[in-house]
Amino acid sequence: MTVPRNALKKWEKVREFALGLPGAVEEHPWGETVAKVNSKVFVFLGVDDGSHPLGVTVKLRDEAAHAHALTAPGAEPAGYGLGKAGWVRIPLAEQGAPVAELLCDWVEESYRVIAPKRLIADLDAR
Repeated sequence: MTVPRNALKKWEKVREFALGLPGAVEEHPWGETVAKVNSKVFVFLGVDDGSHPLGVTVKLRDEAAHAHALTAPGAEPAGYGLGKAGWVRIPLAEQGAPVAELLCDWVEESYRVIAPKRLIADLDAR
């Protein structure tokens, strides 16, 4: 399975944005890429080796953002029971998939749900 270039570019932008947030670190549990803050995942980035479709999974507590994310082509509540807690998986290669800027907004919202207040203050001070 080849990775569509536009989807890979979006994935790289989202990954770079996520890792630029205060205190964010990249880890690779279960062989997939995640960004964590304070030892907690705030975005699942999956794998970029073409073995699975590219996508991002974010936690959206804001009802409007959550509903909007679910309207993206192929988007669905995340598996393993995470969907019940507001996690949404958004595929990147689908026709009409969200643009990188919107995905980054959702990553930032997910970060704000998970990050400690002092790091959110750092982000707001930027």
